[in-house]
Amino acid sequence: MGCCFSAKIKAESPPRHGVSSKDGSREDGLSGLSSKVSTTAPPTPRSEGEILKSSNLKSFTFAELKTATRNFRPDSVVGEGGFGSVFKGWIDEQTLVPVKPGTGMVIAVKRHNQEGGQGHSEWLTEINYLGQLRHPNLVKLVGYCLEDDQRLLVYEFLTKCSLDNHLFRRASYVEPLPWNIRIKVAVDAAKGLEYLHSDEAKVIFRDFKTSNILLDSNYNAKLSDFGLAKDGPAGDKSHVSTRVMGTYGYAAPEYMATGHLTKKSDVYSFGVVLLEIMSGKRALDNNRPSREQNLIEWAKPYLTSKRRIFQVMDARIEGQYTLREVMKLANLAIKCLSVEPRFRPKMDEVVRTLEHLQDSDGEGCSRDQDLKRNGHRHSSGNSGTKQHRRKHETVTNTMQKE
Repeated sequence: MGCCFSAKIKAESPPRHGVSSKDGSREDGLSGLSSKVSTTAPPTPRSEGEILKSSNLKSFTFAELKTATRNFRPDSVVGEGGFGSVFKGWIDEQTLVPVKPGTGMVIAVKRHNQEGGQGHSEWLTEINYLGQLRHPNLVKLVGYCLEDDQRLLVYEFLTKCSLDNHLFRRASYVEPLPWNIRIKVAVDAAKGLEYLHSDEAKVIFRDFKTSNILLDSNYNAKLSDFGLAKDGPAGDKSHVSTRVMGTYGYAAPEYMATGHLTKKSDVYSFGVVLLEIMSGKRALDNNRPSREQNLIEWAKPYLTSKRRIFQVMDARIEGQYTLREVMKLANLAIKCLSVEPRFRPKMDEVVRTLEHLQDSDGEGCSRDQDLKRNGHRHSSGNSGTKQHRRKHETVTNTMQKE
């Protein structure tokens, strides 16, 4: 878990996985996690006790987490949101007992606000999914705490925080993510969604956005915050019917209109994030001129034009990509943002497209060499300037030939 979090616009959560609502009813469309997730995974749990027992996670005491976070000291806070606060802590990597700060394994402890909108059912949903699903591009859940009214989750700590923190901050000391790292992050995030949509997991994430993509020290991206995740449709059903949840600006239009949730709903959200990665702009921002406040509506007309596409692109990374590369990414974003869900690609197709784009980037250098050479800095040295000039000339020459 990283150090940057954002509140959902709709924080109330419906009951999931057999967690009864106040009137005793249950939400429709739950198919359960596939037993293929793990050869030893138990059947999908239907009660709180079964979820916690089958999660294979460490059950921490509240006292242990108080010690690990230095009594939840204010200077241990690394993030806040509608759910509450996230604290940095330390535990032994083998025994998972609290240790002195600066030793052992760093953890992120999410302490749910007892009065917050994201309640017990979302806490339980995260345990239900992250307690069973394992993938390099999903954040690792280490354990949980359920003691009296306390609800806490313990994650691996990801040092580079969330993607939105890197894309949207404009302070003078914040250097923009280079093009090659943006593509790497997009590939990683797409792989995370691809896994969730696979027959092995059969999960719809439902809240895919930049603040839920966390980065480790090497800019490996991992999906986080599974509080709104849902099992995909069962049998021959085409969708899951559910109350509309998530974050404005990212939710697919058909889901907002009907409450019908499918894998293609996640694909639409991925398209929104692609636009944010390209532009360095938020999906919705009331501080922008009125016609530009909705990024998707403003950017769509530019995405098909080789001459106008650069009006969408983040000016801070100008010269780091070719016209061919950016048009491929724009074309993928257009497909993901199709109004008709059936025209959106599946996530495995998205991954293949992005990997091909990633392989073509770096002028023959391997990805690891490229990241090591460029790091997280805006190229300003002589060699970087020459490389950017070459790419800029490629773009200019291509446009002149049009």
